[in-house]
Parts: sequence; C-alpha cells; structure tokens
Amino acid sequence: MEAPSTVRSTDICCNALQERAQSVAALAANTAVDVDAASRFPAEAFAAVKQQRLLGIMVRTELGGEGCGIADVVDVCYALSQACASTGMIYAMHQIKVACVSRHMRDNPVLARMLRRLCSEQLLLASSTTEGQSGGNVRSSEAPVEYRDGRINLERRASVISYGAYADGIVTTARRSADALGSDQVLVAFLKSDYTLTPLQGWNTLGMRGTCSEGYTLKASGVAGQIVPDPYEIIHAQTMVPFAHLLWGSVWTGIAASATARAQAFIRQAMRTGNGQLPPGAPQFTKALSSLRTLRGMLATSLRNYERNMDDPKALASLEFQSMITLTKVEASELATSIVMSALRACGLSGYRADGDFTIGRHLRDVLSAPIMINNDRILANLAATSLLTPIPASLRD
Repeated sequence: MEAPSTVRSTDICCNALQERAQSVAALAANTAVDVDAASRFPAEAFAAVKQQRLLGIMVRTELGGEGCGIADVVDVCYALSQACASTGMIYAMHQIKVACVSRHMRDNPVLARMLRRLCSEQLLLASSTTEGQSGGNVRSSEAPVEYRDGRINLERRASVISYGAYADGIVTTARRSADALGSDQVLVAFLKSDYTLTPLQGWNTLGMRGTCSEGYTLKASGVAGQIVPDPYEIIHAQTMVPFAHLLWGSVWTGIAASATARAQAFIRQAMRTGNGQLPPGAPQFTKALSSLRTLRGMLATSLRNYERNMDDPKALASLEFQSMITLTKVEASELATSIVMSALRACGLSGYRADGDFTIGRHLRDVLSAPIMINNDRILANLAATSLLTPIPASLRD
C-alpha cells in the first residue's frame, strides 16, 4: 500500500512556475550580452515571458490571473536576474504596478477590465513616478489630473519611464487636481491607446542598459475610473514601497548570485589547471558566498514580515514596519554590490576582462545602479529622525 502523498497542490504550482521562469531565463541569458552592449530592450526575453504567461500571475483568478503571491514573484525576479539584470528589473517594475492596481482597485469595473486584458493579452505595464524638479521624490507630483467634459487629462514631464516605448500601458502618479498639494497624489492606469510619449532624454548609462529608462513628456486622456480609488499615500505605504524593495532586492540578489557562480566556476577551473592549488582570490569567493547567504536570509525575513502583515493596515503603517522595509532596500543594495566586488576579486584579471567566461563587468555595472535607484543617502537622511524613536531590541529572540 502506497503512502499518501505529502506534496501540496501549491507546491506543484510553485514548481511549474519556477520551470516557466527558468525557461525564460535560459533564453534571456543568450541575449543578455547584446542587450547590454546595444542598450536595447530585451525583446526576445519578453516574448518568452508573454509566451509563458508570466505577466498576470499575481492577478486574482476571477480576473484571469493565477492568484500567485509576492513570494512567487520574488522567485521569478531572482531567476530572471541571474540571466539578465535588465529583464529581471523590467519584470519586477511591471509586477509592482500590477500589485498597486490590484490591491487598491476595490470594486472598480474599469480597472477590473484592464486587469482582465492584461492577463488575456499579456500586457506589459511601465511605471512613471518621477518628474521635473522633484526627481526621486516619488511622494510629490507636479502635474495634476485635469477634469474636462467628463474625462481626465494628464500631461507630465517624466524624467524617467523605464521601457516606456515598449510597454502596453503606464501606471503613473499625479496630483489629485490642479488645486491639490504635491503630496496629495493619485495613481492612474493608462493603456497605450490612451497616451502619447514625446522623448525628452536618452538612456546611455553604465549598467541596467536594457531597461531603456528614457525621459518623456507623457500626454494621457481617459475616464475617471482609471484612477485607482485609494489615495496614493496609502498605496505607497502598503504596497508600492514593500513590493518595490522586495522585488528590487530579489533582482540585485540574482545579480549577486550569478557573479558568485562565475567566481565559483573560475576557482574550480583554476584548481583543475593548477594541480589542486587554490588561486589567490579564493578567500574572496568564500566571502561572496557567505555574504550571499546573508543577503538571501535578510530578504527572506523581510518577505515573511510583509506577508504576515500585508492585510493589516495598522501594522503596515507602524514605524517599525516602515523603517524595516525601507532599510531592506538600503541593506540589499549595499550588500549585493559588495558581493559582486568580492566575486570580481575572486576572478582577478579574468573577472576584470570584458570578454571570456568569467567576466564580472556586466554584473558590476548593473548592480552599481542599486544604491542610487532611489538614492540610499536620501533614504538614510529621511530616516534619521525616525531612527531616533526606534527602540533597540532587548533580546536576540525579537
């Protein structure tokens, strides 16, 4: 008599999702060098993402999605980013916007139809949260939503809209109205037929070149139902920041893991050709591997904390949670950068070269975006006063 199976249906679904993500990652790895060199959108990878129907996995099942959780999306981002950092980051930014709309749409029929289309047609959403003089201050908007003849209109000079020219829709912040304060914001979802993009500046950068994060003047028109019902202040604290910091962190961890794997391969080859002798950089590989474990553990802890509290508005608004999730971004970005540097030092000249199987150049250039993507110094300065009110834990069990 066979023992009853202990495999849960959720485990089977998770395994299938990982297989789909790995299928895309294998293709993305083949084009990552060219995507970086040409600073081009990873079109092949996202054709595969759409073929594997990965864009709507977080949308609830009644709207045509798969009802996956944030942990599932974190794993997909991690897998994609080991192959191509730009592919992983674009996927992460898309899912952040999906989360913001789906978690705060209430019973809005316009947004429900939009999510159904996203799932059935595998639409890719871009994000527009920075503009004009406010730069990286996403909690302040200059351009207001204007109401005319029963429709809404918006014109904003967006300093960055990542992969904007390749997206099927844009989710953007805006001032609630012409007489509202900059901090009184709403989130609005537009599909491609609703807007035009006029280029403002290009994207010729050190790393993350395939994200094509150019600047545009965005001119959009739609109906009032395209405004997400909850105020952006709530969306920002409960969904935008936690999803962004956890998904970005998974991307940076993927980059670090890929660099560490290259360092490991280099050390093994050096030992095979050197009669078992460890190369000089071997201690740096050990350091990279140990730090990678620390990074993965830190992200896993923050993820569990968010999953535990994500449906509790009071807990999400607490000083303790907001400090923790905000510092997750700082810690993940700094640690990932350190890991890639250790991997580079482990490989020595072979890692420093721009060619060869052990080059770490692309990984380093991509991960260097992490501390300046919402600048860590800005984050730490904003948290300075808050940190003074945070109690020091009395026990290691807390």
